[in-house]
Parts: sequence; structure tokens; C-alpha cells
Amino acid sequence: MKTITISPKYQIVIPKEIRKGLKLKPGQKLQVIQAEDRIEYIILKNIKDARGFLKGMNSDILREEDRI
Repeated sequence: MKTITISPKYQIVIPKEIRKGLKLKPGQKLQVIQAEDRIEYIILKNIKDARGFLKGMNSDILREEDRI
């Protein structure tokens, strides 16, 4: 478990190992959520980065006759 320190300006530094593991880049945005007594950060991704992520997905599904 890594420990961080809050600066006098309430800033924190994300440890290098975590930045590398999550492939964080300078300027990237994170959403901050307070969940009871903890803080959670969620990486915000650009919708353009999602383009093509379903490519090759099998779309053959059984449908009810009234839905064809």
C-alpha cells in the first residue's frame, strides 16, 4: 500500500508505480468521488478513444419472433 501526503495547497502526487500501471498522462482528468470515509478517483476517458472497441464482437443473437 502506498502513502501520499497532502501539501499545504491541498495537492497530492500519485505515486509513479500507480501512474505507470494506469498509464496516466499529464493533463488527464480524473473524477473525484467521496464515498463515506474514503476518496475514489475515476479516470475520465475521451469518447473518441472508445471508437472501434466493439469491433469483431459477435452480434448473432436469438431474437423473439415479434422482434425481428
